[in-house]
Amino acid sequence: MSATLIKGKPIAERIRAEVAEEVKATGHIGLVTVLVGDDPASEVYIRLKHKAALEAGFDARDVRLPAETSEDDLLAQVAVLNADQEIDAILVQLPLPGHIDEARILRAIAPAKDVDGLHPVNAGQLFLGKPTLVGATPVGVMAMLREHAIEIDGARAVVIGRSNIVGKPMAHLLMQANATVTICHSHTRDLPRHTLEADILVAAVGVPMMVSPDMVKTGGVVIDVGINRTEAGLVGDVDPGAAEVAAFMTPVPGGVGPMTIACLLQNAVRCARYRRGELAYPG
Repeated sequence: MSATLIKGKPIAERIRAEVAEEVKATGHIGLVTVLVGDDPASEVYIRLKHKAALEAGFDARDVRLPAETSEDDLLAQVAVLNADQEIDAILVQLPLPGHIDEARILRAIAPAKDVDGLHPVNAGQLFLGKPTLVGATPVGVMAMLREHAIEIDGARAVVIGRSNIVGKPMAHLLMQANATVTICHSHTRDLPRHTLEADILVAAVGVPMMVSPDMVKTGGVVIDVGINRTEAGLVGDVDPGAAEVAAFMTPVPGGVGPMTIACLLQNAVRCARYRRGELAYPG
């Protein structure tokens, strides 16, 4: 048995083409990315996001601030971007330098411009089952499952990882699609006992190949969100050998990664619709 690979690139290309058509139809969608400091991984992510936004026809702005930028100065920058009527969506790249309170910065972003879906209002809407803006990676995973007609209703889903960016929103989206969801993390006892029951297993912890083939249910669906840089190159959170056990599995690279950027652009379109009044933002 060898799993069917759930490749993100073809789905992402379709989404990006749809976004580009939306930009043509509206004439303007403004996305600003803010990077504080010079973290190498963040540099790569920002460059990819900015490039994708330009290719889609966005008014894409790239704000770079030195690592010593104070929290108050960053808050002032966010306030300027909130007030700018040409900007529909704001992305502050995480992690921020240690002297800056990330939660305070995320709360300062106008909720309707919060393209990453991390503002407490957007997180709360997801919790209430009325999603507004949801993180691009979980949204992308759901799109991949739908693309392959994978049954979520009634399925047993296990999410490894409880981050605000992937794990928690992923669990909520799966629950809202009527899966029975278990969240596992570093304090979970006997992790394989949970993963072996998973019809859908989502690994999002950032630990290279921590999920071995003998932890995967035969015929299950494995979504590997991890992208870990090692001496051997990019590897996921799941051992590639799991493809001999699972029915469906995302590759690394080429799986979830392309979907994250595509769905970020999709979120920016949603932000623009809020600004234009085509969608009513709650409150």
